[in-house]
Amino acid sequence: MFGREKMTISEIMEKMIRFSDGSLHDISHLIAVWTYAKTIGELEHLEPETQFLLVVAAITHDIACPAIRDESGRTDHKLQETMGAPMAREFLADTGLTAEQIERVAWLVGHHHTLNAIDGPDYQILIEADLIVNACEKGWGGEKMKHLQNTVMKTAAGKRIAGAVFGI
Repeated sequence: MFGREKMTISEIMEKMIRFSDGSLHDISHLIAVWTYAKTIGELEHLEPETQFLLVVAAITHDIACPAIRDESGRTDHKLQETMGAPMAREFLADTGLTAEQIERVAWLVGHHHTLNAIDGPDYQILIEADLIVNACEKGWGGEKMKHLQNTVMKTAAGKRIAGAVFGI
């Protein structure tokens, strides 16, 4: 491969933390989503390439939130997806990832709130990890989470973890 050697997950994480410009909420959120995604992916025995792309997507999934918040004061899900994909492409351009890897991550970032286009285990797990973290942050009760666990969550590991987190 010509150019830069591929960054490690830790280097991409550090880059994203720096990109977050001191926003403790954004940093805590991305670390929590990354942790759940990494754990669920490993428990589901994803192929190494799929696991790698999943965790890169988990790290970058909310890359557009600071810009959206600056513009509108909130983080609209559709805008996160629309603005997030091109921002992820730009953010990952110097990481040594291949064009195909960058495109998959950008696609995941650009769809991480869309439940009707799930096309692979990386996408399903990203949805589940973000759902667990969002539910925790919003203080959703066990009944709402139990419903989501039965309707949205598909992986055995994701269901077990959500059950443990929410006591269901």
